Amino acid sequence: MNCRHCQKPLEHVFLDLGFAPPSNAYVSRDALQQPETYFPLKLFVCDQCWLVQTEDYAAADALFSADYAYFSSVSKSWLAHAKRYTEAITQRLGLGADSFVIEVASNDGYLLRNFVEAGVSCLGIEPTDSTADAAEKLGVPVLREFFGESLAKRLVSEGRQADLIAGNNVYAHVPDINDFTKGLKVALKHGGTITLEFPHLMRLLEFTQFDTVYHEHYSYLSLYSVCQIFEKSGLRVFDVEEIPTHGGSIRVYGTHADDKRETTAAVTALLAEEEARGMRELKPYVEFQKRAERIKDDLLVFLIEQKRQGKRVAAYGAAAKGCTLLNFAGVKPDLLPYVCDAAPSKQDKYLPGTHVPILSPDVIRERKPEVVVILPWNIREEVMQQLAFIKEWGGVFVTAVPHIEVR
Repeated sequence: MNCRHCQKPLEHVFLDLGFAPPSNAYVSRDALQQPETYFPLKLFVCDQCWLVQTEDYAAADALFSADYAYFSSVSKSWLAHAKRYTEAITQRLGLGADSFVIEVASNDGYLLRNFVEAGVSCLGIEPTDSTADAAEKLGVPVLREFFGESLAKRLVSEGRQADLIAGNNVYAHVPDINDFTKGLKVALKHGGTITLEFPHLMRLLEFTQFDTVYHEHYSYLSLYSVCQIFEKSGLRVFDVEEIPTHGGSIRVYGTHADDKRETTAAVTALLAEEEARGMRELKPYVEFQKRAERIKDDLLVFLIEQKRQGKRVAAYGAAAKGCTLLNFAGVKPDLLPYVCDAAPSKQDKYLPGTHVPILSPDVIRERKPEVVVILPWNIREEVMQQLAFIKEWGGVFVTAVPHIEVR
């Protein structure tokens, strides 16, 4: 396999999680007796451009299907994050009635709904019918396709170049990152701005966030690798912000390479920090596997101890990172009887691979578990606030990454 960006042959394994089904391929009751499709879940690091990437197996149209079950609007904190971004970028760029905004991977309209309300013309690009349907009900226009250079050229031929192209948690999800980036270049007006948010590889390394690895994430991105990818397509990262979402993300601001805006000191500083942490050397990557295995082992020991003590255990959040963690650890319903999730699209289904049933959060109040394992640790505070009532019967919250923590 060659690097998705620079085409150098890949030699160095960063992480091997064995075999797992796609993390959002939730299983219906009728399909429980049918075979599941498993793919290798292995990451490599390129020692030339330092892009971390999955081994090529699963195709995008198999992972992002018509009944895709991830709806962004389920999380109140994510809705608030999107609204803050919309207000800030509108002011920063002076967006108004004459502006045009494109969001790539617009999901259920969680972000563009704010531009619709503000009277700013916009277009969502979203290949999954389930989420696109939800967006259209909010008045968000949606083009149901995968984004790339070909689609961008078609948009330009229709006179639809953007003043702003936004992409939240999509850049890591595209199999052909060069084609996607060329599409950004083509679809952007002269003087326009691109903003992309994605989990920062530096934080994944720092906090051993191996459970953010799943087939839908083709790439794991540093600022350095993104700058390389942008440069090859005639774009430039001119600003960057560190943001707390997903355990530590960055938002890059991009534009055409010849844009007059100067590159900020924040870009220079973050590139220097990445280098100081050894992110352009092999050492932190080849040592990562042992750290992930320690977390897996600690979780298994903890759950076995709870079972032996006769404790009632539940999990909250049927998120992709939970699927990665539970499949890697081999956790089944004997150790974790059920997981609760607020998304109706996931309820009454089963986690892929482990077949842990997904139930409504109401079940927690009914069954009174003494231990609630929060799988999406990135929204731990929000979940703990929503489920604070478990303290009435002495319940505790647990997260497993970067280490077992009981609260």
